[in-house]
Amino acid sequence: MLSVLVVGPGRAGRSMAAALAARGVHVRGLLGRGDDLRDAAHGVDAVVVATPDGVIAEVSAAIEPDPAAAVVHLSGSLGLDVLAPHQRAGSLHPLVPLPDPETGRRRLLSGVPFTVAGDPVAADLVRRLGGRTRRVDPARLAAYHAAACIASNHLVALLGQVERVAASAGLGLDAFLDLARAALDDVAALGPAAALTGPAARGDDGTLARHRAALDPGELDAYDAMADLARRLAGEAGAAPGRVASADGRVRGPVAVAAGPARVPVSSGAVPCG
Repeated sequence: MLSVLVVGPGRAGRSMAAALAARGVHVRGLLGRGDDLRDAAHGVDAVVVATPDGVIAEVSAAIEPDPAAAVVHLSGSLGLDVLAPHQRAGSLHPLVPLPDPETGRRRLLSGVPFTVAGDPVAADLVRRLGGRTRRVDPARLAAYHAAACIASNHLVALLGQVERVAASAGLGLDAFLDLARAALDDVAALGPAAALTGPAARGDDGTLARHRAALDPGELDAYDAMADLARRLAGEAGAAPGRVASADGRVRGPVAVAAGPARVPVSSGAVPCG
């Protein structure tokens, strides 16, 4: 039976320990702040370091190397150099949020992708969890992890802004969650450029101005930044019927199109804002 010891009893560590135990891996224990780590690698097949990135190197250095055990971390932004002096070093980064141990356990067992590197035990752990493995060039890990944070952390922060602005209209966040889900479904089906709708994409500066006038000043920087990103995405998609992209990437319109039979647009499930 494969045996592991987890260092870091936070959300990620407890999620990983529970998921591995559910798949028959012997989890010898979880060590935390103040525990003696010197013997952590003795008597196990792997040590999983589930601490914050900033202390992984310190934790690794505190563990006495054992040629029979691999030491792997869960960071998506760090390479294997932080695991010196261990010859058997690896990493596995689950591409899924782990907000609490029970939710994390379920998600880690749901076939999610993991980015792996180094010692084969990392890929073996992913296989036991039923996950999918992918690899990223070590020189591009920072960009990979930035994309992961934008896709999850920044999305959550953006929905926090939706909640605040919705409250100013007398509504709760739940009133807008179906809209957000439909937009995300459209991105998955069509790609970001084709899924984009709304006033920034169609060059409707009047609506954008009304939005800005209604917003609390503390919300304007984020709103303006996202409107600019929407313009950029629309510009990258090129001019579409009824709109024209200018040299600065902003979409202006509408423009005249040739007369013809009226057409009813096929709904993709997205609801245009504004």
